[in-house]
Amino acid sequence: MPEKEMDFDRLKQRLRTTWMTGDFGKIAEYTAKGAAEFVSRIGIHSGGKVLDVACGTGNLAIPAARLGAQVTGIDIALNLLEQARQRAASEKLSAVFEEGDAEKLPYPSASFDVVMTMFGAMFAPRPNLVAAELLRVCRPGGTIAMANWTREGFVGKQFATTSRHVPPPPDLPPPVLWGDEATVKDRLSDGCSQIGLVRRMIEFDYPFPPAHVVEFFREYFGPTQAAFARLDANGQELLAADLEALWRENNQAGGNRTLIHAEYLEVMATKK
Repeated sequence: MPEKEMDFDRLKQRLRTTWMTGDFGKIAEYTAKGAAEFVSRIGIHSGGKVLDVACGTGNLAIPAARLGAQVTGIDIALNLLEQARQRAASEKLSAVFEEGDAEKLPYPSASFDVVMTMFGAMFAPRPNLVAAELLRVCRPGGTIAMANWTREGFVGKQFATTSRHVPPPPDLPPPVLWGDEATVKDRLSDGCSQIGLVRRMIEFDYPFPPAHVVEFFREYFGPTQAAFARLDANGQELLAADLEALWRENNQAGGNRTLIHAEYLEVMATKK
């Protein structure tokens, strides 16, 4: 196996470990409402075949299943898949959740009417492979729907803050490029007859102040845990202070509440 490919194998294993650390389900609870709103704009119909790529705990898959779609969710993190299964079972919804990689989807070409992903596939390290796979498994005339954090939005600023303390691998394209209109068009236009792009906001509303939000992410969000783990005690203190300042400066509430509106790029593309 070529060394470069072996490096990606190791990177994928680190990514899997990172996303399985903590409890992402706790984080996902605070974007579930916005995820359901995103699903409502896709145009999912009862009986339609829908794939949720990098599905996490099912924030897209669950509302799609409520609409009567035949839903499959796929993710690299086994613990998140189990949470998604439990959520579906608790509502007696029919949905299948399987282990798999956004860069190599284990489905035949043209298998799905809708291929969707929210704050998930954008983190796969090789976006050209992701784009090719999203297009491949979508049927002609079907919809590819993405929600991707923008560089300019709050989460993009959060990534930038963390990167100043813990630089990401230099050879990998930043995930927030999926939140850039020109980049999305470049990656998808060859396979799509039309691409609709709209910048939208999703609400983070936490019943605790910014300092506690930082601790909440340190406890439950794997990527935040991984970033802090790479720093010594002084570095961790500095990163925590910068993150708290960012949450505090953007907080639209007061007292013991943190309210943030975070920008993302909504992509609604029609497969040729």
